[in-house]
Amino acid sequence: MSFRFLLRDAWKAWHRHSGWMAWNLFLAFIPLALSVWLFRRSSGTRNLLWWAGFIVFMAFLPNAPYLLTDIIHLIDAVRRDYSVWVITLVLIPQHFSVILLGFEAYVISLINLGYYLQKQGMGKLTIPAELITHALCAVGIYLGRFLRFNSWDLVTQPEDLAQTIVDDLTAKRPLFVMFVTFIVLTVLYWVMKQITLGLILKMRDRKVLHEAGGEN
Repeated sequence: MSFRFLLRDAWKAWHRHSGWMAWNLFLAFIPLALSVWLFRRSSGTRNLLWWAGFIVFMAFLPNAPYLLTDIIHLIDAVRRDYSVWVITLVLIPQHFSVILLGFEAYVISLINLGYYLQKQGMGKLTIPAELITHALCAVGIYLGRFLRFNSWDLVTQPEDLAQTIVDDLTAKRPLFVMFVTFIVLTVLYWVMKQITLGLILKMRDRKVLHEAGGEN
């Protein structure tokens, strides 16, 4: 295969998946942006606007870890008639980068929530809040991946969504899928949280050393 044809196939492969990836990342970064506004601002007041933002935050939060399930698109892409070079140099990095960014948005969102709880003197609730959030997101991921509901269906189809949740929470297979999803989220979140906090501390240490060196 000539280099020109390789570039053409690489561009087609990239362009084929970039549209839905950009949209899914946009949805994943909505709760991240809301978490900064809700949990990192100096004012700790919880007025009506804050609670409205929190509801939107929880409604959109599953979109971030939902990107983990987009691995099925990579599997489907690999099965297509792409060369090993396109798969290795384009498709795999493209998909894994988006998945990692989406899940990191989830991790930072919950770190911000933990920071807020600490600031409010409720630090002991951090782990329970994280576990509850993982469980709710496991339900949201199931509803999105398997039943094709969206975050805004909470407003546009509340009755259908509620009935579906009740039906599936009483069925063994959906419960098993949600339980496995909960375990995966819990383990991956713990690993990524440690890495993220380690990087944050490292950057802070560098900043302190740089400022100390500047003063000297």
